[in-house]
Amino acid sequence: MNNFKLKKTKNICVVSFNRNKSMNALNSKTLKELISINNELKKDFKTRVIIYQTTGENFSAGADIKEIPKKKSDIETWKNNLGKEVIQSILQLDQITISSLKGYCLGGAACIATACDFRIASEKTLLGYPEINLGMNLNWFGLPLILRLIGPAKTKKMVIGGELENAYTLLDWGLIDQVCKTEDLEKITFDEAKKYARKQPIPAQMIKRSVNALTYQNDQSIMHMDFDQFLLSREYVKN
Repeated sequence: MNNFKLKKTKNICVVSFNRNKSMNALNSKTLKELISINNELKKDFKTRVIIYQTTGENFSAGADIKEIPKKKSDIETWKNNLGKEVIQSILQLDQITISSLKGYCLGGAACIATACDFRIASEKTLLGYPEINLGMNLNWFGLPLILRLIGPAKTKKMVIGGELENAYTLLDWGLIDQVCKTEDLEKITFDEAKKYARKQPIPAQMIKRSVNALTYQNDQSIMHMDFDQFLLSREYVKN
């Protein structure tokens, strides 16, 4: 594991992005590592809370557009969507998940943050979806995740507008649950994690599973082709 650091303290696991020279850009190797980490944590009965954070100044710049893709057939490309698989691996975790945000949280990274149960942010956090500025639509199941948090008008503003929003605006909109000073972020996040870790895991995880099923069941069927739309919009830009 080269792109993450893991630390377990009693019943809390901290998953830290550790590709800071690239602003934790989400290349295919990073995505595969995160899927593997989440799949293993799903089988970890001792861990009750999972925190996603960064060891650097930025949570993540999102998908690594500098990565040179390997040549694939059209059908192989169509069937390969690591980003959405990452989001599903987070949504399928029974443990409580918290994203601890600072610096830039863009595109796919914003999808990761919104897939978590709670979001705590440094006052200097900037979050946004710049995909449209590259001529592409948002995929990775990102649209229903943000829509459920901030509603249709603000979702359109963020995803169609493609602009970055600051932590206090996002707190007011309901996307972020708590804003704090950067130097206090780690402590406040861990204190929040400890609060949920003290809850009995079976009822807590049952409630989470039910809430997610009620919230996203129809969204899963509607958004099953979001990657297809992404590929089509990308081809449109090329041509």
